[in-house]
Amino acid sequence: MRLSGWPSPQTLARRVEKSLEAQVRASHSYSAKASASTPTSSTCSRSNLRPCRPSSRIPSYRPALFRRPFAAGPRRPPAEDPGFTSVLDNPPELVRAGRRHGPGLIVLAVIPVTAFALGTWQVQRLGWKTELVARFEDRIVREPLPLPPRVDPAAVADFDYRRVRARGRYRHDREMLVGPRMRDGEQGYMVVTPLERAGDPAATVLVNRGWISKRRRRQQDRPESLDRGEVVVEGLLREPWKKNMFTPENRPDKGEFYFPDVKQMAELTGSQAVWIEQTMEPGLLQTIDMESKGIPIGRPAEVNLRNNHAQYIFTWYSL
Repeated sequence: MRLSGWPSPQTLARRVEKSLEAQVRASHSYSAKASASTPTSSTCSRSNLRPCRPSSRIPSYRPALFRRPFAAGPRRPPAEDPGFTSVLDNPPELVRAGRRHGPGLIVLAVIPVTAFALGTWQVQRLGWKTELVARFEDRIVREPLPLPPRVDPAAVADFDYRRVRARGRYRHDREMLVGPRMRDGEQGYMVVTPLERAGDPAATVLVNRGWISKRRRRQQDRPESLDRGEVVVEGLLREPWKKNMFTPENRPDKGEFYFPDVKQMAELTGSQAVWIEQTMEPGLLQTIDMESKGIPIGRPAEVNLRNNHAQYIFTWYSL
């Protein structure tokens, strides 16, 4: 396939051949003129006044395109030359830049120091977290402690993860749903119900009964979960939760709670700022039955604190 307007390869070859022939003819004509204007000493004689005949040998002239490179004999390797000096024979020289230390070198020096400091800090955090988890697990294995009528909210931190037992009646008219919360890939809510004890409103505490499915959100859809009589609740006494920066604020006027603000919920229900998480360990079939009926599924009695400091230690020290 040939583009229109471009010469074919045969045409280009003929043009190059004609150009080379014209260059050769021009060089031959130049050499003939030079030999005619220059007399030769081999055939000229002044004594007999004979005209000089041009020499029969005409120096041949080849264009630069056909010349061979000039070679003045065999070349010797540089090592055989007595005056040759190798670069390796020169004394070493230390070349310094204008600035001794740039910002890049300072950054490279700071990185390992910072990584070592962070790794050491994570070692301390690992020791603190391990001791904390051990203390909480020791409280869980103890027998449940009867919850007194009055509880100081400031003392709850000293009894965090302590198993307690409380007796009273649920106030379902003041029930609150916190969520959404996911469980086994299904969306739902945590059911928080005030527990009124011994008919004393001042002794009421907040109980996180457990998780229910979103489709059982309304009380009329889960009548079996509304215990009307006296109940015994066994669970963990927990510190109030802390909201992270990504969780929106609660809107109690619309009944929307995104995180358990214990103080806010206590003020709304007239309860003490005491948070109890009901514990249970139902079997698989019992869990399925409770979920279908809308009965809250409590949490197991275990410490669920994350302890990833060993991974952080390995990461920082490896840098």
